[in-house]
Amino acid sequence: MLQTFKRTAYKAFGFSIYSEIPLPELQPAPLPNDVADIVIRYADLSDTWLEKSDSSHRTLVCREDMVMFRVPDLAVFAIEEGKTILVSPEPGAVHDKMRLYILGSCMGAILLQRQILPLHGSAVVINDKAYAFVGLSGHGKSTLASAFLQRGYQLLTDDVIAVTLDHQNVPYVTSAYPQQKLWQESLEVFGMNSDRFRPLFDRETKYAIPVTTHFSDGTLPLAAIFELIKCDCSHVEMRNVEKLERLSLLYRHTYRNLLLADSGLTKWHFDFTSRMAGHIDAYQLQRPQDQLTVHQLTDMVLTAIAK
Repeated sequence: MLQTFKRTAYKAFGFSIYSEIPLPELQPAPLPNDVADIVIRYADLSDTWLEKSDSSHRTLVCREDMVMFRVPDLAVFAIEEGKTILVSPEPGAVHDKMRLYILGSCMGAILLQRQILPLHGSAVVINDKAYAFVGLSGHGKSTLASAFLQRGYQLLTDDVIAVTLDHQNVPYVTSAYPQQKLWQESLEVFGMNSDRFRPLFDRETKYAIPVTTHFSDGTLPLAAIFELIKCDCSHVEMRNVEKLERLSLLYRHTYRNLLLADSGLTKWHFDFTSRMAGHIDAYQLQRPQDQLTVHQLTDMVLTAIAK
């Protein structure tokens, strides 16, 4: 039987969080008088996993209001009803690696279960509005966001962007927590010494970068989305993304979109993104594979916003 652990209170994505697992990336919060919005705790899921998975080779089980997945030699994770994250560590599990999955895949599943759209990207604040940078891993989302921080703008979120709609279908982004994840090459672009930062587990050239003075804690209207694409081109290009094309863009960059069908959320996602698409601007930024273009892209984004 697992022992009882002390719970610590945090806040992220607009929610109060109780966690038995220390999450130093998150902002601490006062202990709520009632039950927290999200509870993260240890549990023994060995028997439940064998029952649900039906196969030793399966790594993901998804149902309405429940997502369960196993990372071999690390842990089994269960996300239930948008309220609970259960973690069942395997022998020798490394805490730093568990945190990556808790704050990534688990939190993405929590948001989907709460019917909050999670986009895979970073968002910054410009003129009291949120601007999102989305794209495949390694295409420069966090690096571009960091370039805006270097110019004095503020970060709302990195990696997972939580989007809600108001009664007029205007999308809003709620801040996550004050940290970025940057590759070694990105640190070098900004003249930052990697010795100052903690490498992410099993990614020795990617680092956790605390964001202290340039973090915005709140909820702001989402004005535009910029999709970053690496390609075999000679120079950077930007084009408008028309309304119908925005639906596929939003689907492509929905965090853990493979969960939508089995969670019964396909219709909700289509309805949500259809309503959202008419209330934002959207652009595609194509950039060369092996050229340093982040400062040029920053200027192009600011020019598009000014127009």
